[in-house]
Amino acid sequence: MTRVDTGVTFGSLGVLGPRAVVEVAQTAEQMGYKSFWTVEATGTDALTLLGGVAATTNNLDLATGIIPVQLRSPALTAMSVATLQAMNPDNDIWLGLGVSAPGILMQHGLPTADKPLKMMREYVALLRECLAGDVVNFEGDYWQLKRFRLGVRLGERRPKIVMAALNPGMLKLAGEIADGVLLNYLPASHVAPSVAHVRAGGAAKIFAYVHACVGELDQVANSARKDLFNYAMADSYANMFKQAGFEDEITELRARHKERDRDGALAAISERMIQAIDFIGSDAEVGSFMQSYIDAGVEHPVLMPMPWGEDRKAVAYATMQAAIA
Repeated sequence: MTRVDTGVTFGSLGVLGPRAVVEVAQTAEQMGYKSFWTVEATGTDALTLLGGVAATTNNLDLATGIIPVQLRSPALTAMSVATLQAMNPDNDIWLGLGVSAPGILMQHGLPTADKPLKMMREYVALLRECLAGDVVNFEGDYWQLKRFRLGVRLGERRPKIVMAALNPGMLKLAGEIADGVLLNYLPASHVAPSVAHVRAGGAAKIFAYVHACVGELDQVANSARKDLFNYAMADSYANMFKQAGFEDEITELRARHKERDRDGALAAISERMIQAIDFIGSDAEVGSFMQSYIDAGVEHPVLMPMPWGEDRKAVAYATMQAAIA
């Protein structure tokens, strides 16, 4: 495999429990991974997990992928990531941010963003002001601050901002205002158009989650179908899947779901779609799948090891080893 910095996320490994994060991160460090990522929605919070990783590893960049901006004020986020940077002064902190899906926001009792691009632009601008360490007075449409000053003193290394993006507008905005962009559930064949949208805005680094599992397709395909079904029910991902060449699958899936035929909805997800997004195969095939994203223009692939099988930790570790071999 072409040697580039490679990350791995704990986001798909929540089934192992939060106490497993330190072991997984240390294993990733030993294998040669460069960055370690966490997520948050309604389960474990991303930053607490990274605090444990910061205290028990030496060479990993730490990253969130992602934190929904509606859940944390920019000031609180600045405090949290500045703390992580102070704990991890010799490595980068990549703060992944995104506008959350309506279903997640509903569970938190929060309204859906009516103007997500405007919200993201304001959040990132205010966050950068907070991280600068000066007194901040800010009056925006979404957030207001009076005389806030970050109490954590940082050296030259500062947290970097990564934006999650699916649609052309958010991809371009990420290129313009962020240090990186995180692609997700995107087949390698559709990376190049997304990169073009980012480059229309600027030079943000291209990260992408690469979903893979060392296993037998006929044994764990249904797990992949359940995973893809959950995302296909979100309009933003459904639209992206259609644009990536899976319009027939999404149309059939949603029609079956509307009829309350869950089995039919799952069956609508073809093996072609599974192998383009949630790849299942041998060690060598997983390595080749990771390489396909690098060849497509991803500068820092981030493995999302899918722990599908009887021994989930063993599958996760086998996938991690295969992806970086």
